[in-house]
Amino acid sequence: MGWGVRLTELLLVGVGGWTALGLVGVGVSWLRGERLRVRRGIAWLAGVWVVYLTVLIGVSLGQKQRVVAVGEPQCFDEMCFTVVRVDEVRGFLVRDGRRLVRVTVRVTNRGRSARSDGLIRVYLTDAQGRLWEESAGVNGVGLSTRVSGGDSVMSEPVFKVAGDATGLRLILTHGWKQPGALVIGDSDSMLHRKTVVELGR
Repeated sequence: MGWGVRLTELLLVGVGGWTALGLVGVGVSWLRGERLRVRRGIAWLAGVWVVYLTVLIGVSLGQKQRVVAVGEPQCFDEMCFTVVRVDEVRGFLVRDGRRLVRVTVRVTNRGRSARSDGLIRVYLTDAQGRLWEESAGVNGVGLSTRVSGGDSVMSEPVFKVAGDATGLRLILTHGWKQPGALVIGDSDSMLHRKTVVELGR
């Protein structure tokens, strides 16, 4: 988690550790034939997770969506991503009247050793709620490229969007198949509104 660890991340680690110990205790009680303790242990574990998930979902639904401006970094542990420029690729033939939008993103490694963010995913949405994934085979340096410690590289993901798309927003996410989905208040947590970068187009 790096030095930027949050209290909510520590809370998840604590609940996870407590759950592991609780499961060990339940297993020992089961081996000893102590059925009452097994039932009590399972009830406690279930109760704690029901409370935790209730708080998680409540915070996710109650928090406002975070809006990030161009030039403002978004950090996932030691890796930070900053949208520095947005433009349309002229002279590139796209069928069906679609536009090719290029977003220049600075990828920075705040750590001391080389690393990459293999979970990072990016897509665009518009005012109508339509979604466009990054176009494969067009961009060069990917957002998940390996970056030396303390260094930065430029990535230029491109997106083929509808010709009538307005209010474009870029979303950087790790998706839901990772521990952040269970971190209270995290942009990637269950039912939480994703952090967006308003591109001004």
